Amino acid sequence: MVYVFCLTLLGAIGFQFALIFGAPWGRLTQGGQIDGALPRTGRIAAAVSIIILGAIALAVLSIEGYWPHWPSWTIWPAMGVILITTVLNWITPSVPERRLWAPVMTLNLVLIVAITWLT
Repeated sequence: MVYVFCLTLLGAIGFQFALIFGAPWGRLTQGGQIDGALPRTGRIAAAVSIIILGAIALAVLSIEGYWPHWPSWTIWPAMGVILITTVLNWITPSVPERRLWAPVMTLNLVLIVAITWLT
């Protein structure tokens, strides 16, 4: 479960890097309001997303006993961010974004809940 969770986050991080470097996927992110490559503010938001997603992955790895050894409470904010992101992806006005990210984030939500309660 942990590996699937981290692989999906790694994919999302790769997606964010592609956005930063100009991939024309604005319709698949940030509410889908941009057609094509993101402007500077959208790319900054993508960079912030990378940091948050990385921290979430490290919190999950930590609770499973892998490096780093963060306090166990870090899983709760990580789960909260995944929950909020899942809801936002289900209610986004962007149909392409909803079709891509809502199922991925729902899987991540199920996985992080399972990881948390099975650990």
